[in-house]
Amino acid sequence: MRKYNEQNINRSTKAVWAGEKEYRVHGASQVPVVHSVAYTYDDLDDWYEVAIGNKKGHIYGRNTNPTVESFEQKIKELEGAEAATSFSTGMAAISNSLATFLKPGDRVVSIKDTYGGTNKIFSEFLPQMNIDVVLCETGNHEQIEKEVRKGCKILYLETPTNPTVKITDIKRMVKAARQAGALVFVDNTFATPINQNPLEFDVDLVIHSATKFLGGHADALGGAACGRKELIEKIYHYREINGATMDPMAAYLIIRGMKTLHLRLKQSCDSALKIAKYLQSHEQVDQVFYPGLEDHPGHDIAKKQMRQFGGMLSFSVKGGLDAVREFLPQLKYANRAANLGAVETTVGPARTTSHVENTPEERAELGIPESLVRYSVGIEDTQDLINDLEQAMAHISEKMVAKR
Repeated sequence: MRKYNEQNINRSTKAVWAGEKEYRVHGASQVPVVHSVAYTYDDLDDWYEVAIGNKKGHIYGRNTNPTVESFEQKIKELEGAEAATSFSTGMAAISNSLATFLKPGDRVVSIKDTYGGTNKIFSEFLPQMNIDVVLCETGNHEQIEKEVRKGCKILYLETPTNPTVKITDIKRMVKAARQAGALVFVDNTFATPINQNPLEFDVDLVIHSATKFLGGHADALGGAACGRKELIEKIYHYREINGATMDPMAAYLIIRGMKTLHLRLKQSCDSALKIAKYLQSHEQVDQVFYPGLEDHPGHDIAKKQMRQFGGMLSFSVKGGLDAVREFLPQLKYANRAANLGAVETTVGPARTTSHVENTPEERAELGIPESLVRYSVGIEDTQDLINDLEQAMAHISEKMVAKR
């Protein structure tokens, strides 16, 4: 029998219990939602000690909040980090983390296949600040290593990527970054801390859009950054001044969602692999993107650094955008929406979801066909989802035949 040790607690248990006990009040079994903007002190010296960080406590809601702090403790423990801080959205987590460490004249190396909003930061906003950005072909590790050797402040990765679920070898990239003295940031939104912990590969910072799988119910916006205490303190300082603060009600909803993260991911990941195999054999499908498929270019790497292959997949349908227009409305068990990671299956083309900010030409340059469908697998019965896809595919097949 395994000897009891807090360090041996499984992630599924941490998802339920981590970061909660000290925040419960009046004997409650759940963390309360604290909506107070400010916190009162009778003793001026105590107030000052808390204000300057010498004493634990809260001063003002833009800085800290008990409910939000509970969320931060939970994601910190799930990622195995020294510290964590939170944000109003996932994009706030990304933009604030980058802005904390970058200044004019710095250089960033990343990959082409990041989320569309992230790509816009790299292609539009950072260059306006005289920050050099190099975007490499995702999966071309030699090219990334070559660019990192030229010097950079940050190597920014997303693995798996949104929406084509490409995989980057984290351990290999960290080695290259260390030799160049660069920080390594990894967006872990698609994998979640249940399936992948980049800090185990010596990554400096892990970023999440908590809106997605962590919350899991499509009802709360949030973001998080996890890593070494010294880095998180700097990011927190930037965030507290610039104001991208997580709302306490959102923190409560995400905490509640995280308690079932392990169970939700198990069902989603199991279904995603079966659905990917089904789509791979369908005559109406051009290509399926899912790292759990053995012919996926990143399959072997994913096996090394992920526990499961995730609940996200994408595929391109024959017939282009016209076929997508016919296909999506036929799905009965999928929300057509610009979100992912929810208990309900969510579906949409990249042109209206992950890369709506990009032009068709930019999407083509990023290797995203207009016929690509992003499919976030929910917790529904697997066969029901396959049957739903089958009837929708049959519809577009009939339409394509009728047009000939």
